Amino acid sequence: MITTRYNPQQIQSFAQAVLNDGYCVLPNHFSPAILKSWRENFTPLLEDHINREGKLLNRGTARYYVTLPFAAPFADPKIYEDDEILEIVELLVGKDAVMCQLATDTPLLGSDYQDTHRDAPPLFPETGEETPPFQLAINFPLVDVTLENGPIEIAKGTHMIPKAEAMRRLESGEVKLEPVTMQLGDVMIRDVRGLHRGTPNHTDIPRPMVVIGYSRRWLYRPEVCIHIPRATLDTLSERGRHLLRFNPVVESLDNKPEVEVYQSFAY
Repeated sequence: MITTRYNPQQIQSFAQAVLNDGYCVLPNHFSPAILKSWRENFTPLLEDHINREGKLLNRGTARYYVTLPFAAPFADPKIYEDDEILEIVELLVGKDAVMCQLATDTPLLGSDYQDTHRDAPPLFPETGEETPPFQLAINFPLVDVTLENGPIEIAKGTHMIPKAEAMRRLESGEVKLEPVTMQLGDVMIRDVRGLHRGTPNHTDIPRPMVVIGYSRRWLYRPEVCIHIPRATLDTLSERGRHLLRFNPVVESLDNKPEVEVYQSFAY
């Protein structure tokens, strides 16, 4: 890969921040124009989702998880094959990583604080120890994220200690949940095991946050996947096909599940 925006030392620094703190933020990384197109196309998807399963409240009151279809504008290799992001991903979860998730989390007016949680359980809970990273969330908002519209709060460094100990440190004040505000175009790379929670959106404008999941090649979580239309598969680059190789290929995106499969999310 050829990096033009960051030098190798900066790439290493971003990866090290994820190892140390559980996340890093790449400022002004994606084109706001592209993300505005995503937002315009996402709005009817959110409305349809609320109409179909809005009463489930599986992410909390007035907060919705919506899988994005692997179709334009969301199936954009400029986003999921971004050279710099994939270099950081490679340093964290290996050279043969897979892309396993393309979705959004959106709190609306009336949302509340989520319970503090992780997005994945430990690989070997019987050992009482955490492993190096195995799954990453690449998060980027479709609007500016302010203190008023529901920023994620993260407790730094809690991804590499057992959850019980992390919660003890949080309750004792040794570590604290800190809000992460972002501008349109910023990108967060996050180890999904860090303690975090969603916060209330006090505005009347939805705050969609995209998540692209990359994981080590051997990790399979059946509740998350990307349906790849067969016609689209033939148009993918070699790298795109490799990243998406374990996702189901479908004849049409019209036959989607009645409700989101990814219901149990907090660990």
